[in-house]
Amino acid sequence: MGTSTGRRVGRPRVRERRTDALPPRAELLAAAAELFTAYGYTATTTRAVAERAGMRQASMYHYFDGKEALLATLVEGTVRPSLDIARGLIARTDAAPEARLWALCRSDAGLLSAEPHNLGALYLLPEVREGGRFADFHLLRAELRAAYGRLLAATAAGGSLPEEEGALRTDLLFGLVESVILVRRREPGRPPSELADATADAALRVAGITERSVAKAHREGRGLLREEPR
Repeated sequence: MGTSTGRRVGRPRVRERRTDALPPRAELLAAAAELFTAYGYTATTTRAVAERAGMRQASMYHYFDGKEALLATLVEGTVRPSLDIARGLIARTDAAPEARLWALCRSDAGLLSAEPHNLGALYLLPEVREGGRFADFHLLRAELRAAYGRLLAATAAGGSLPEEEGALRTDLLFGLVESVILVRRREPGRPPSELADATADAALRVAGITERSVAKAHREGRGLLREEPR
């Protein structure tokens, strides 16, 4: 993902830091998110990130040891909030599993589609490989996928599936939710809330849940999300 002209992102002007600015580490992550998604990871230099954040390149290394560390932190940050919600929903055994599954799909899709920058698109980078600096990201993402599988297996539709079919259905659910990344790239102006609702409804249909039950899960799942701590 380079620039349209093939130029590297080099040295934007150093900005004066506002008195209401984010802490330096958060400023660097915000700058990296903007530049990586707008110009591409390969085309963006650490100097460009530092200067977009309003600091010198040498100062950046007090917070991150390089571009790969910035990328790893950004992609981990797209998974952690959804995983926290998933853990809470798994513990809510008083609620219908269909509603809990809808709530997970809706919150995950909403987080991926509502960020200022399409950070989920960074998953597609060849640099985000298994192991190394990105091992934690892949572990977190695997745990999130497993949470989808647990909630699916708790539903009437998912509980009757053979193990192999259940694993495939989980992959389809997880992939469908993450597909909002590509929809957002193609239709950047689409309202995030509308996209997240439609994705969660579609995910339950993929899970084999009846249309009537999808509508009920939608209503009850919204209630569960309102109860989630912000």
